[in-house]
This record gives sequence, structure tokens and C-alpha cells, in this order.
Amino acid sequence: MFALDLICALGVALIDLAFPYVSKMSMQELLPKNLYTTFFTVMGIIILAYILRAGLYYVITVVGHLVGVYVEADMRHEVFNHMQTLSFSYFDRVRTGSLMSRITSDLFDITELAHHGPEDILISMLTICGALAVMFSMQWRLALIIAVLLPIFVGYTMTQRARMMNASRQVKRKTAEINTAIESGISGIRTAKAFANESAEDEKFADANRKYVAARKEYYSAMGLFMSGMEFSMGIMQVVVIAAGGYYIMRGMMDYIELITFSLYVSTFISPIRKLAAFSEVYMQGTAGFSRFLEIMRTEPGIKDAPDAETLGAVRGDIEYRDVSFSYDGKVPVLENVFLHIHPGECLAVVGPSGGGKTTLCQLIPRFYDVTEGRLLIDGHDVRGVTQESLRQNIGIIQQDVFLFAGSIRENIRYGRPDATDAEVVAAAVRAEIHSDIMEMPDGYDTFVGERGVMLSGGQKQRISIARVFLKNPPVLVLDEATSALDSVTEARIQRSLNELAAGRTSIIIAHRLSTIHNADRIAVIEDSRIVELGSHEELIEKQGVYAALYAAQGFGADSTADRSVIGEGER
Repeated sequence: MFALDLICALGVALIDLAFPYVSKMSMQELLPKNLYTTFFTVMGIIILAYILRAGLYYVITVVGHLVGVYVEADMRHEVFNHMQTLSFSYFDRVRTGSLMSRITSDLFDITELAHHGPEDILISMLTICGALAVMFSMQWRLALIIAVLLPIFVGYTMTQRARMMNASRQVKRKTAEINTAIESGISGIRTAKAFANESAEDEKFADANRKYVAARKEYYSAMGLFMSGMEFSMGIMQVVVIAAGGYYIMRGMMDYIELITFSLYVSTFISPIRKLAAFSEVYMQGTAGFSRFLEIMRTEPGIKDAPDAETLGAVRGDIEYRDVSFSYDGKVPVLENVFLHIHPGECLAVVGPSGGGKTTLCQLIPRFYDVTEGRLLIDGHDVRGVTQESLRQNIGIIQQDVFLFAGSIRENIRYGRPDATDAEVVAAAVRAEIHSDIMEMPDGYDTFVGERGVMLSGGQKQRISIARVFLKNPPVLVLDEATSALDSVTEARIQRSLNELAAGRTSIIIAHRLSTIHNADRIAVIEDSRIVELGSHEELIEKQGVYAALYAAQGFGADSTADRSVIGEGER
């Protein structure tokens, strides 16, 4: 397709070069010699040539744009795939709106460059060089004047290009900020309305909009200087041709027909020069977009599979932290010198004050982040020595903030195992105690859940996420505050689902509500980045330490065993 585009562009350039020469031949040879039949035959051929030229431009427009679209689609796929490889730490730093800008507007500008660039350059350079060659053969002195003027105009173009490039980069950055403001405003619109802060959100967007306008002003200022200089150059060139040509006519060094032909050729390559000037804007925007594309493509994932990484086979669920320390920024420790051994099939609860490192402890298991010091083993394998895909396939994670994709309930449950049958999806929903709710919905399993599951209640979203993990059926389960945002009745229903899900698996439960962890085999208490207590519920109550204080703070009586029996039976 690219070759066809360039062949058609070559045809257009040759037809443009032929017309002034044919006009000169007609005025010098055919009309003076009364060869009228030949003259009209030649004109008919020229008309056919311009019909062909129109067809060639149709092909250039359609095929050229398709080439650009395919380039854009391939690059968008590449950048999206690369984003999938980047670590959690990257997305902690970069806003969603900025990433959206890089895979939409930036790549569109590259498409325009991929389409218009080759054909515009080919047509323009062939036309300019061909016109100059013909003019030198006609009157070398006048052609020399034009050849001397062209580098001056090109030099002016080059001096303005750098300023336009920098301004275009600024526009890209501000466009990303606008997209970020839009994404944030739309995502948080319910919160803004709840706090009656629409005016504050409007002001934040207006500020981003003003910066965008300022960047555009700078860009258009640079483009204005570029285009005004270009227009002056094109206009003055015609004046120079007429003035110099008139002088040579006075001296008897050329005739009127040659001057008319010269003017036609000047007009012939003025058009491609204008096209090159317009292309310069596309070039600036496309290269600015391409530099931002390269910026993200050259971002290396913070976590990579080792060259000799093994595929993790059947997992028993033996997890061991050996002197593990971790820090997000390399300065402030989040975990320090953690020693912990979780046996296969054991249920471990992790509790402690907010910010103590509970979630971080669990995020190290699927290698969302890598340990700073020490080792984390699963079935005796260092997690850094196995492939991330095989590791994460064996781990099921249920979080408090459930993310559902904007699709049907069936699609969201099947996300746990994309090759699952409809019957398996239903079976998972039944085990998660969400099947009856789904069947009461208008379209059953095909019910649309809305953006991030907004059409469903918190409990329904949570049970769909549980069904998703039931379908995945992993040997290791991580529950990160899975029920803390729910009411007591809903929590009790989901707790039954979670108890069934955890049966026979290695389970790690992060919880603030201590009522949800009584059935845990052991409880680890994390405080100030360390495990300060470890044991069963009864052992920790008897110890009268941090866990006992947390237990009492949540309103449980001193008779912990009695409390546990009541709550435990209710959960069962």
C-alpha cells in the first residue's frame, strides 16, 4: 500500500511537470505553424492526464490514509502492550489522562505524518527539481537566480522549525493535562456533586484549559512567523521572475513565451513549496507525538522476569518471608526484617493500624512490587525466579475497591478464566451466592454493569469479584479488606462465600474488622513496619498486647472466647 501511494505520487508529480512544457511547445511550435489538429489532440491528452491525476489523488487520499491508520493501530497496540508490562510503581506516578493522551491524540498526529510525509515530500521534491531542470535548459541565468533564492527561503524555514518543535511539545504536554483534568473530573463527578464542589472542579479544569490555550498561542505565533515568511518568499519569487525576465527580454536574451513558461514553472513549484510548508506543521506535531511515544516505549518495567525464570507448576501454597524489607522510595521503610512462614492451606489474618504495611506485605506475593531486601518464597521458589504470569495465575486477589469492567456480568465473572463455559460461570456465581440476584436482573447474566460496576450495589460487586476468583480457582488467596465497606447483613452473606472460597487454600486476610478473622488459624499484627505479634486469637488475647488493645477498641468484651463462638457460628 505504501509503494502504491508513492507510485501514484510520482505520477502526479510527472503530470504537473508536463503541463508547462506542453504549453511552451504549443505556443512556440503548434500554434505558430497552424497545427490546430495536433494542438487540440495535445490538449485532449492533457485533459485525460488531469483526469488520471484526479484518480491518482483519490488513491493517494484513500490508500495513504489507510497506511497511516494501520501505522497508528500498530503503534497503539505496541504502546498498550508495553503499558501492560509496566510495574505498579509506574502507574502510581503517571495519571490515567496523560496515558490516554499518549495513545490517542499523540498517535493520531503520527498517523498524519505517516500519511502525508512520504507522498508530500516525493511530489514536492520531484516537482521542484524537475521544474528547475527544465528552467535551466531554457534560460540558465534566470533559473540560477531562482536557485539562489530557494536556499535562503529554506534557511528561514529551518530557523523557525526548532521554535515550532518546542512549541508543539508544549502543546502535547498541555493536551495531556487537559485529558487528565477531564478524566479526573468525570471519574470524580459523583464526589464533586456530593460535596457541592462543581465550581471548584470547574476552576481546576479552567486552569488546565488556560495553560493549553497559552501553549497553543505560542505554537501559532511560531507558525505565524513561519507561514508569513513563506508567503513573502513565494510572492517575491514571482516578482523576481517577472523583473529579471523583463530585463532579459529587453536585452533580447529570451522571449515572452519563455517568460510565460518560466512563470508557469514557478507556479508549479510554488504549490509544492506551500505543501512542504503545511507539511512542516504536520511534521512538528507528528515528531512531537513520536518523541512522547518513544518516551513511554523506552520506559523499562520496574519488575521483569529473570532471563532464566521458571514456570511455576502446581502450587501447594507454602509462603515464606525471609528477613524481608521493603520501601517504595528507597528511603522510608514500609516493611523491616519480616520473618513469616505461612503453611499450605493455612488461613493467616493480618491486622494492625492503617499505614502499618499490611497491604504491602500481601502485594509482594504476586510481585506487584519487589522486596528491597531479603527473599520471598512460594513452595521454596524465590518469586523473583519464576515468571510473573505463572505466579499470578496461582494467586486470587479480592480487594475492598472492586473493579468491574464496563460489560456484562457474565463477562466480568468469566474474567477469572476466559475459557470457562457458561455452566462454569453460573456454578461460580452460585458458590458466591450472587446467582439469585443475577437472575432477578432484567437481562440476567447479560445485564450491563455500567462503568466500574456503577449499576450494582457494593455487595453485588463484591460477590461478583468472589465468583471471579471461584472460577479462577487459585491455590493462594489474598483478601484485602474485602468486606470492610459493607453493612453487617451483606458482610455476613459475603463472609459465608469467603469462608467457602478459602477452604483448602492458603489464605491471607487483611482486615480492620476483627470480627471477620476469628476463624483464622493465626493472626499477624503489623505495627510500624514490623510484625509485632503472631499467634492464634486466644494466644494474642491472653498476651494482652497490641491485638488485645485493638480487639477491645472495637467494642468486644473481655470474654473473647464467648464472643468468638457467637460470631464464629454466625459466620459459619
